[in-house]
Amino acid sequence: MTHWDFKENELEKSIARQMAEFAVGLKYEDLPEEVIYEVKRYLYDSIGCAYGSMGTHDVKSMLEIYQEMGGVGESTVLGFGDKMPAVSTALVNSLMIRALDFNDIYWKDDPSHPSDIMPAAFSMAEKVDASMKDVIVAIVLAYEFEMRMCLFAKPGVRERKWHHATLTQFVSPIVAGKVLGLSVDEMVMAIGINGCHNHTIGCPTAGKLTMMKNTVDPMATQSGVFAALLAQKGYSGTEKVFEGKEGFMDAFVGWNAKDETMKPTDMEGRDGVSSWAWDVDALVGGLGESYKILECGMKAFPTEALTHTHISCALNAMVNNDLDYTDIKEVKVTAFAQAYDILFDPTKYRPESRETADHSLPYCMAAAIVDKKITTASFSDEKLNDPRIFEVIDKIVGEPSLEFEAMFPAKQPSRVVVTTNDGRQFEEYMEYPKGDPRQPMTMDDLTNKFNGLAEASLSAERMQEVKDLIFACEQVSARDFMAKLVV
Repeated sequence: MTHWDFKENELEKSIARQMAEFAVGLKYEDLPEEVIYEVKRYLYDSIGCAYGSMGTHDVKSMLEIYQEMGGVGESTVLGFGDKMPAVSTALVNSLMIRALDFNDIYWKDDPSHPSDIMPAAFSMAEKVDASMKDVIVAIVLAYEFEMRMCLFAKPGVRERKWHHATLTQFVSPIVAGKVLGLSVDEMVMAIGINGCHNHTIGCPTAGKLTMMKNTVDPMATQSGVFAALLAQKGYSGTEKVFEGKEGFMDAFVGWNAKDETMKPTDMEGRDGVSSWAWDVDALVGGLGESYKILECGMKAFPTEALTHTHISCALNAMVNNDLDYTDIKEVKVTAFAQAYDILFDPTKYRPESRETADHSLPYCMAAAIVDKKITTASFSDEKLNDPRIFEVIDKIVGEPSLEFEAMFPAKQPSRVVVTTNDGRQFEEYMEYPKGDPRQPMTMDDLTNKFNGLAEASLSAERMQEVKDLIFACEQVSARDFMAKLVV
């Protein structure tokens, strides 16, 4: 296959066109076995997350609305089995994967959860009766471009006070369009259509969190499916949606749209003043030479990604030293500045919702200290009112570290010092969370996670059947695959 290498004069060919050419040209036969296997691992992880979310209020509410709306039964709602238009299931299924905040994570200049975009492939593949081989290729593209988008803005769009769904809007039409069989010209239009109207402000993941925290990215996924369908009908969009006048790069600062050249600009973001610019090569350079999905991570806890090293340190201190929550006088957490800003916001000490609690490091650590574990049950209404947790939570104090900040995102350092009532101190330090590519989840880890999420919906026999289906999915059609996932 062809490899694309970015050079300055290639901006004569739009960024969207370079992305579209690679996407349209990629074939299942091009993919190394390790990449195909990794797609299956992320499918297994993501479908487990979907099963685990079937009883949540946000998923049930969204599903009820689309059940009431009805429409042509083109595709299937994961687990539930309802038949709906592809545009509808794209949103419901993406929300199911995302709702527990337990799906995959990639965090460089920006964070992302590429598996949020998988349903763009599922829904479109059922609509056109594509094979799971086609879905696998589309998922590879989802990870490739979503993760590259996380390296594109310097600093990332989160530092500029925007949400990473802003990135997904450019990727979801590629994923849907690949399965739909769009031409290069049509896919360029789909990217331009979707990239015009899904810029998402940062508040869904700032301060007091709501159900929108887990919904904005699924909405950008759904919109990409609609954009691909529009493009197939000849609907036009802005080709230079990235680099053109008042395009993404121009609007987000650091780019001279008139000359289409870099224009680094000092701007104040969430963490102070820095030079804002772009790395076009990170987005479109070297496409096909390797695959980003091999660099993505999984979550060992159903919590905000930056909590994981801290939670692990706290658990290690408690379990290894046989401590009880009643022993605790103080827990001091040293975190890099960006994590401190997100996780120690004052609203995080008295969370009133699951969405705020799973992004609250004080709450997550207090729950881990009390129960010696963190699971989806840690964020139930019962737990949110557990007096033991709130007995501990005010004993947890944080401090930002510029030294640790310099280590991120290559590492996610945490230092936790637990002081007991009798004056003993126990210190734990960690740089990589479980699930990071440098400390990957094993198949046993992944199976235990899946089974824990699915046990309320599936028998042990059915859980094994689903696992076998996923790891041999290239042999079936998307319609058969989705039908066999119904509980």
